[in-house]
Amino acid sequence: MMNRSFALFAVVVISGAGVLHAQDANPISANMKQSWNNVKGLLQRTAEKMPEENYGFKPTPEMQSFGQRVGHVISFNMRGCSTVQGEVKNLQIPPTASKADILAAMKQADEVCDAVFNSLTDAEAAKMVNAGRGAQRQKLAVLQGLVLEHSQEVYGYMAVYLRLKGIVPPSRPFSEYL
Repeated sequence: MMNRSFALFAVVVISGAGVLHAQDANPISANMKQSWNNVKGLLQRTAEKMPEENYGFKPTPEMQSFGQRVGHVISFNMRGCSTVQGEVKNLQIPPTASKADILAAMKQADEVCDAVFNSLTDAEAAKMVNAGRGAQRQKLAVLQGLVLEHSQEVYGYMAVYLRLKGIVPPSRPFSEYL
């Protein structure tokens, strides 16, 4: 009986080691890439879902229009991702830009961010970059704060704009959270 228990224990340990080995060698950057792909999709689908005639919609006069909110997040993403690449690219989107122009700018910024997240490793994420005004920050901090968290925040704003127009915003299926 003891030999069978030991054999079963050995099989479980060896199986577990195989699973651990099969996991990504860069779990932090892999998680960040997954988060990027999620929020990128939410932003794209939200921008596409809002009709062109509502891109100038402002919930109150002092707030940005929907198009300005989208342009804002696109500019931040371009700046954050290009900073991590070692150069700062500013993408200026006029306040009255058309939906087509905004979606084209989004595609451009997403391509830069895709390149960053697709090539990111945990070791690379720990490296320091010039984050502006002489400040040095880890790439991880720039991407997490300036790109991922900020994008989620702006998606939240954008979802309210859609709801105020009677449009159900896109979301991740519940099964993706499990």
